[in-house]
Amino acid sequence: MPRPLAGLTRRNLATELTAGVTLLAIAIPLNIGYAQIAGLPATAGLYALIIPTVVYTLVVSSRQLVASPDAAAAALVASSIGGLAVAGSADYATLALAQAILCGGMFLLLAVFKLGFLANFLSKPILVGFVGGLALDIMVSQIAKMLGVKIDSGAEFVDKVVALVTGLPSLNGWSVLLAAVSVAVLLVGQRYLRAVPWALIVLVATTVVVVLTGLDGRGVDVLGEVPAGPPALTWPVIDWSLWLALTPSAIALTLVTTAEGLLVSRSYSEKHRYPFHANRDLLAFGVANVAAGAQGGFAVGSSTSRTAAMDQAGSRTQLPALVLAVGTLLLLLFGTALLADIPSPAIGAIVGVAIIPLLGIRDFIRLWRLDRFEFVIGAVCFLVTLFVGSIAGIVVAFVLALINLAQRASHPAIDVLETSGDPGESLLEDARAGTTTAPGVIVVRLAAPLFFANGAVFSAAVKDAVRTAGPSAVQHVVIDMEAVTDVDVTGAEAFQALREWLDTQSISLAFSRVRPNTLRRLRTLGLLDRETVYATNRAAITDLSPTDAASPAPNRKGS
Repeated sequence: MPRPLAGLTRRNLATELTAGVTLLAIAIPLNIGYAQIAGLPATAGLYALIIPTVVYTLVVSSRQLVASPDAAAAALVASSIGGLAVAGSADYATLALAQAILCGGMFLLLAVFKLGFLANFLSKPILVGFVGGLALDIMVSQIAKMLGVKIDSGAEFVDKVVALVTGLPSLNGWSVLLAAVSVAVLLVGQRYLRAVPWALIVLVATTVVVVLTGLDGRGVDVLGEVPAGPPALTWPVIDWSLWLALTPSAIALTLVTTAEGLLVSRSYSEKHRYPFHANRDLLAFGVANVAAGAQGGFAVGSSTSRTAAMDQAGSRTQLPALVLAVGTLLLLLFGTALLADIPSPAIGAIVGVAIIPLLGIRDFIRLWRLDRFEFVIGAVCFLVTLFVGSIAGIVVAFVLALINLAQRASHPAIDVLETSGDPGESLLEDARAGTTTAPGVIVVRLAAPLFFANGAVFSAAVKDAVRTAGPSAVQHVVIDMEAVTDVDVTGAEAFQALREWLDTQSISLAFSRVRPNTLRRLRTLGLLDRETVYATNRAAITDLSPTDAASPAPNRKGS
């Protein structure tokens, strides 16, 4: 079990503390913005940086992954709870707490039963489409903030776009100016001086401008009063029907965080060569979300952007996260008055620039170039998430994942092998259509488990190979089982039908290179009767071929 703050030494202490200050500067403005996206007060975003961060840091195995509410999670919270309560109300906040606790419980179940593999169904195109749809929905709300146009951030995407367009005549020029300068500073600064906390600089500078010029009196919206004090322990008390209503969105949040969080965590552990324990990381997300729901926060996920920022800052431990928790607590105790005059256009600019990468534009272009089918999967998931909703998006994502899996599994590589007769060749190459492996013998290789999705396809491929070879050209069929790791009942039935068909054609059936576990499975399913099992393909050819076309090398490994 990895110890807390693994990797921390006296030599890197200063670097880690400095990285912690950087993380604090990045996280404060972003979490205020994410809380607003979620329809919650700024304190909800700040509370999520204290106790949840501490418990996550003490449990997680990853030395670098940063846990925090992010844009996608905030959008999911807003879209899923918006239909159950009014954003900004006490009931809405209570539902957000309950949702976080549900997420925590699901993470704990994934960790205990080692079910993290379920997140593998969220492939890259699905994640790109799902997160991209959420990001574009968020972007509309942030553009409205930057323009000073009032819209309902919890409304459907189309309704928000219509409200934004119809509200353009009422835009506030000062808001537009503040937002434009903020965006320019953020984009240019991140391009040339990435180590500088530009989000904090923009937040402080625009707040000073608002205070000195009184722009809040000229129509520029500001954050307003933020209650001072530490988070208080609480527990959501709601009807059981509401717990059930929150379950689908909690599942969506859990799966997206699991897929993205474990992927990022694994990549950094491999990059810097330290241990990675997936189930322990899921446990950490579990306790962090329960903590968030028990002290006024909302659902906690993984922050890819902040993790990357910490990596660039030279951090290789979780100490910056503890610095973030302490700094946020101090801000809530002594500095909330500094937050009241933060202009909403600046917050919109900071969040808008932060979520640009989440739109997935480059990823979609790459998918279009590499695989049009996967591009379509991503695009469909994007459109459903955007126009129907996040829960529908995650359901469609899983349906598309299963379709993609079934499509690939039902078309495995099935090859007839040929041999040149050179005993020095250890492997048999793919044969041309209509040829046999050796006179009277066809060796067929299936490069996949034999199961319900491909059993009929495999049977048809063998029959086609026999027919194509010509009448009476084949007396023996050998199935190369080296890549067959499993056989299910449906696959066995298809195989049995193939065996009966071969009997009617007076063609014998044999197996080669069968794995021990697969061999036992074949016997259990009744697929081994009089069939011979050969150690290698060449052994089968030597025994079955009536000529010298295949040289003897019956026990050469891998042939």
